[in-house]
Amino acid sequence: MASSRSQETSSGSKRPRRKGLFITFEGIEGSGKSTQSRALAQHLRSEGFRVIETREPGGTPVAEHIRKVFLQPTRKRHSVDPLVPECEVALILAARSQHVANLLLPALQQGAIIVCDRFSDSTLAYQGFGRGLPLRELRSLTRWAAKGLTPDVTFLFDLPVSQGLRRRLNSTDVNRLDHETAAFHQRVRKGFLSLATQPLRRIHTINAGRSAQAIARQLITLLNPLLEEGLKTRRLAVKRA
Repeated sequence: MASSRSQETSSGSKRPRRKGLFITFEGIEGSGKSTQSRALAQHLRSEGFRVIETREPGGTPVAEHIRKVFLQPTRKRHSVDPLVPECEVALILAARSQHVANLLLPALQQGAIIVCDRFSDSTLAYQGFGRGLPLRELRSLTRWAAKGLTPDVTFLFDLPVSQGLRRRLNSTDVNRLDHETAAFHQRVRKGFLSLATQPLRRIHTINAGRSAQAIARQLITLLNPLLEEGLKTRRLAVKRA
């Protein structure tokens, strides 16, 4: 579990105090992360943990309204008012600020495990690497909107773009991003993989082309040390009390 003590971020600012565990799932469209996040949440509940499932953009009533604007497919092929990259970022940050303040931080402070489908890494991958917006400014804006909150662990689902898009375009809930060019999605994938090479070791890259059972087993194996550390911390707190 996340420590209840404040932790320093790479920028030197303090993370919010929290007792819970913040798990995020990232990846390109059609990577299977949403299915696996639901399965992991169900497994954790069966183990007796209090789990909150959520997503971005979304997670609160206001943020879900923003999600509809952000992902709604354009009816005309050439819209007279397409979302420009800066507008995309503004919508995402607005939704994230609501999400963090009204759901994520309160739940973490109460000791819950949060399983979140996308968070700040998606902003860097999609609007930074994908759209070409400056990463330095995006990182700063994301930290600000998230009140310094960062995940404890992130599972990055990776597979070829062609495979992911084929899955998405055959689904019943195609969104605006599914219709972006293959070149855009390639940039997003490269962005995610670049983020995974950073030295913080928070991001675990998952081969999303394997069976659902094999992926689920890997996630639990990767997560168990964090869960065991959290349980040990709680037991020590009880003994001290």
